[in-house]
Amino acid sequence: MLRLEGVELTLGSVAGQVNILRGIDLSVSSGERVSIVGPSGSGKTSLIMVIAGLERATAGLVSVAGQDLSTLDEDGLALFRRDTMGIVFQAFHLVSTMTAVENVAVPLEFAGRRDAFERAEAELAAVGLDHRLQHYPGQLSGGEQQRVALARAVAMEPKLLLADEPTGNLDSDTGQQIIDLLFDLADKRNATLMLITHDATLAARCDRNIKLADGRIADVTPPAAAVQPLSA
Repeated sequence: MLRLEGVELTLGSVAGQVNILRGIDLSVSSGERVSIVGPSGSGKTSLIMVIAGLERATAGLVSVAGQDLSTLDEDGLALFRRDTMGIVFQAFHLVSTMTAVENVAVPLEFAGRRDAFERAEAELAAVGLDHRLQHYPGQLSGGEQQRVALARAVAMEPKLLLADEPTGNLDSDTGQQIIDLLFDLADKRNATLMLITHDATLAARCDRNIKLADGRIADVTPPAAAVQPLSA
């Protein structure tokens, strides 16, 4: 599902060039659940952004579902992201002027799905929000907003589901409900799941934990799941 070879990311700043990612080699199999852990500033979010094509790698190969992202222009990346990936952020990123069902229907409408609203209603029902279809984000609790974001992320049945601290803005009980939903949705769709977390309990639910430090992979656990050499 995912293959990274020698991935680097260098960004400019007022102090000069900053090396964010420094030679990342990683492969992830279809259906695998992988956590990305590490201290703040280690490159976790940048890695997810590169995998999603929201940041262009400065060097190296980023291949998702067999597609080399460097060969796609911005429009191509947007279409590939829509059809292949679902992304859940710590901030919910819902459109405030759209109802819950409209927020979920957006990617389906962009894909030309005639059943966009019917599908959106079904996805919201799957996360327990069939009674909130016509509510706006401002009328929903934080947990409800993240449920809408989850429903939107899986509406296109993505092969790869990316989550960046999806419970960071939620209390512990609500966060646990969201995590249970996230894993359940990934299981039901056989989607590959990669998530950033500081929660050791959550990381333990994954097949592998990738620890980043200073833009490099510092450790992979369990050791038996260490990344094998990538073929040419």
